[in-house]
Amino acid sequence: MQPLTLFCLPYAGASAMCYARWRRRVPGWLEVRPLELPGRGSRSGEPLAGDLVGLAAQLAHELRGSLHRPYALFGHSMGSLLAYELACAIRARGLPGPRALLVSGGSAPGQRDYLRFREPRSDEQLLAELRDLQGTPAAVLEDAELMRLTLPILRADFLLCGRYRPQPSAPLDCPLHVFAGTGDRASREQLLAWREHAAAEFSLEMFPGDHFFIHSCESALLERMAACLSATSARPVARVG
Repeated sequence: MQPLTLFCLPYAGASAMCYARWRRRVPGWLEVRPLELPGRGSRSGEPLAGDLVGLAAQLAHELRGSLHRPYALFGHSMGSLLAYELACAIRARGLPGPRALLVSGGSAPGQRDYLRFREPRSDEQLLAELRDLQGTPAAVLEDAELMRLTLPILRADFLLCGRYRPQPSAPLDCPLHVFAGTGDRASREQLLAWREHAAAEFSLEMFPGDHFFIHSCESALLERMAACLSATSARPVARVG
């Protein structure tokens, strides 16, 4: 059986590099492929996206030649919305669908406080948000040059989420697995609302930690993700290194 590819969508303000470590920490049959979004990393010369559904459509077009082999989608926070909309865009184009959709760090579409990010935020507001989320080291927050490069991306991504309005859509016919930190903002009800978007298997698993539990609980999360995907691809479960 061919390896399973896991396409990973980044969280707000991040590039594909946020998942770079995962490539070395998953079983050999699982290929982690982080997706770079316009305006950052290797695509820094492109304009930042202004519409989340439009961005999902663009990614579906770009990936159309890579979907003939077994694959799954993963996204954290903003990336969870983007992964969901990408799955919908792939289905709308009649392309082969994912074996599974894995999302973390975010309420289901329609359950989020979109108005909170509807208007552009000042640098001071963005820095306060980063401190509150506790996922950025103090040394990084105090690096003026790094923040000069990062804050415009973060501002655009927050607007991307704030102006997103999910449209009614049929449930996805692939398993949908949700992961969240016990100390994150999303309530259990907001997380369980993802079930409405799954016509097949659904699960919710909680991990100790806050919004960025994907880093603090990396080994445990990757092991559970591998278990979910191995069941989907009929592969034996292997422990994450």
